[in-house]
Amino acid sequence: MEYPLSEEHQLFRDTMKRFVDEEMIPYEMETCGEDGQLKPEWREKYHARSKELGLWKMEVPEEYGGVGADLVSLCIVWEQLGRTIAVPTRGLGGVMGPQVRAPLYELSDEMKELYLYPVLNGEKEACFAQTEPDAGSDPGGMRTSAVLEGDEYVINGTKRWITGAEEADFCQLLAATDREKGSRGGISMFLVDMDSPGVNITTKFETMMGDCPCEIHFDNVRVPVEKRIGEEGQGFALGQRFLANGRLKHGSRGVGTAQRCLEMMCEYAKQRETFGEPLANRQSVQWMISDTYIELQAARLMVYNVATRATEGDIDRTDGFIQKMYADELGFRAADRCLQIHGGIGLTTDLPIEQFWRQSRSFRITEGPTEVMKMVIARNVLREY
Repeated sequence: MEYPLSEEHQLFRDTMKRFVDEEMIPYEMETCGEDGQLKPEWREKYHARSKELGLWKMEVPEEYGGVGADLVSLCIVWEQLGRTIAVPTRGLGGVMGPQVRAPLYELSDEMKELYLYPVLNGEKEACFAQTEPDAGSDPGGMRTSAVLEGDEYVINGTKRWITGAEEADFCQLLAATDREKGSRGGISMFLVDMDSPGVNITTKFETMMGDCPCEIHFDNVRVPVEKRIGEEGQGFALGQRFLANGRLKHGSRGVGTAQRCLEMMCEYAKQRETFGEPLANRQSVQWMISDTYIELQAARLMVYNVATRATEGDIDRTDGFIQKMYADELGFRAADRCLQIHGGIGLTTDLPIEQFWRQSRSFRITEGPTEVMKMVIARNVLREY
C-alpha cells in the first residue's frame, strides 16, 4: 500500500533514509546530552551534512534564501527523522536550520529586518506563546489581554508550556483584543521582546520527555502597534497556519516512530527464544506485529494524502486533524507494543524504545489532544451528514 510518490520524491526519500540509517541510528545513544539537546560536535556534523544534502532551510521559501520544499518533501524528512532519537524530537535540533514560524513572513519590511532576517541568519531565536493555564485547547477562553492605549498595546497575562522560552530573544504572542469575539476575530498576534520590562519567566517545568517548557508572565508590557502581526483580530487564524504544518509534522513523526518500532519488534521477536521457540512464533506477538503493520499502512496513506492535497492548495482541516490524531495514537501504540515484546530490556535506557514511548505519549496531548481532535472531527462530520 505504498503511497504513489513521484520519482523525485522517491529518490529524496531514499537519500533521507540512508542519512538516518547510516549517520544517525548507529550513534543515536550518544548524540544528545543530559539536557536532551544535540551535543555541539554532533550539531556541527549534522548541520554540515544537511547543507551537503540540500536539507538546510528546507521550510524557508526560496525568496528568503531557502529551499521552499513542498509539504510532501517535508513529510518525508519528518518521517525519517521520526525513526531515530539521534536528534531532539521537538525542534529536531535545528538539523534543517533555523525554525521560522509562518507568521513572521507576514511582517512589514521594517519588522522583517528586526525579526525575520535575524532568525534566518541564526542571530535570534523565537518562541510561540499561545497556551495558558486555563486556555490550552480552548483558545477562545484566552485571558491574556492586549488593550490599545494610544499607539501601544498594554499586555497582561500568563502563558504556559512555552517551548524554547529561555533561549528566545522574542516571542510571537497571542492575546485577546476582544474577549467577546473570542477565537472568531477577538485574538491578535504580537511580537514581544523577551527583555521588555514586565516580561518574566516565572516557572520552568521539567517533563518526562526531557524538554523544559516555561511559564511566562506579562505585567503591563507595552508593545507598539507596529509590532502587531496582521490586522487586529487575525491572530488566531495566523496561529492556525503555523499549527497546520505542525500537525502534519506530528503525523509524519508518528509514522516514522511506528516504522522503527515495527522493525525493532520484528527483529527481536525472531532472535528471542522462550520455551524453546522464538517469540515470532507466539500468536500474541504476531498479533501485535500485524496490528502495527496494518495501522502503519493506513497512517502513511493518510499523512501523504493530506500533504499532497495541501501542496496543491486543497487544505482540508478535518483530514489534517484525522491524520494527526491517528498517527500520534499509532506512534504510541507501536512504541508500547515494541516495549512489551522486548520485555525488561525495553525498559532500560540502553535501547531507544523507552524514549520513543515517552515522546509518543506526549504527542497525544500537544498541538491538539486526541479528545479535541475527535470533538472537532465529529462536529464536522455531523455537519456533513
